[in-house]
Amino acid sequence: MSSAVPSRTPSAPAPADSTRRRGLNWRIRFAVLSTVWGFSFLLIKVGTGGYAPFQVTFGRLFFGTAVLAVAMTVRRERLPRGIRTWLHLTVAAFVLNALPFSLFAYSELTIPSTLAGICNATSPLWGMALSMVALSEDRPTRRRVAGLGIGFLGVLTVLGAWQGFSGLDFGGTAMALLASLSYPIGWIYVRRTLAGSSHSNLSLTGAQLLLATVQLAVVTPLFTTLPTSFPLVPLLAVITLGALGTGFALLLQYGLVAEVGPTTAQMVTYFIPVIATAAGVAVLGEQLGWNTPVGALIVLAGAALTQSRPKRPSAATGASALPQAPAEAAAGAARAARAAAQP
Repeated sequence: MSSAVPSRTPSAPAPADSTRRRGLNWRIRFAVLSTVWGFSFLLIKVGTGGYAPFQVTFGRLFFGTAVLAVAMTVRRERLPRGIRTWLHLTVAAFVLNALPFSLFAYSELTIPSTLAGICNATSPLWGMALSMVALSEDRPTRRRVAGLGIGFLGVLTVLGAWQGFSGLDFGGTAMALLASLSYPIGWIYVRRTLAGSSHSNLSLTGAQLLLATVQLAVVTPLFTTLPTSFPLVPLLAVITLGALGTGFALLLQYGLVAEVGPTTAQMVTYFIPVIATAAGVAVLGEQLGWNTPVGALIVLAGAALTQSRPKRPSAATGASALPQAPAEAAAGAARAARAAAQP
């Protein structure tokens, strides 16, 4: 998923200047972001048609990092400092980027891009389940627990549990679900280790993608051979996946968060599987049973419930906002990592 800008010191530059971006209505940018991330699963499918999954992932990270490097240069941002920060970002890069991106690429060798996109929508469900155990400040409510149950009922509907999962590729589906599970694991890790970082969102994300690129640069030659040819369409798909679906999309999301806030900006999460399904059917001609869209809607409904929060007391009621500050600062670092993980 997608969320907000991390908290930072007053001297740190903002990742996006909302006043400069208001020339283009935020709803248009929201639609563009939803479309770009929704088409990512189609691009993965096309890319793996010409290159090995690790090569697709490496290309995606390389071109995504290149876009962020240009943005950091233009905005005169520097990479984070401190060995401890880089060590934590190394773990985050693996769990939030290198691992899930590779798993999705491998999964789409055997499952449709539509199913991969829907599996991605289960991340909020995994996140809610894990946060109840790992985050003491994230207490479950009846509504959120109900959302968890409804969401996983939707997963079973998508997979056709009533017919014994007939025709389902278990290996590919398991990899897509595992990729979705790795995101909240990474978010919780970042929330515990990088909360309250003074580095900007762009700086942290740029360093994280750089480290993930290095990780894939080491792994890819060990498990793949250099292509003897470079098919044009799959190559363009990989470049687009990295430059637009990773680098440009992150910059676009930062601007949305700065202008309309994290709550509205993260709603893009619920449009991704819809667009991914439509793209897979319309462009790739993938088959779609009735249970896939119905199950996807149930998953999204459950995910929306798991993200609901009780209303906080306002200043008018005499409640102080100060006790909430540590939790908000912790959430900020996780939101920065969550943005770099999409989709």
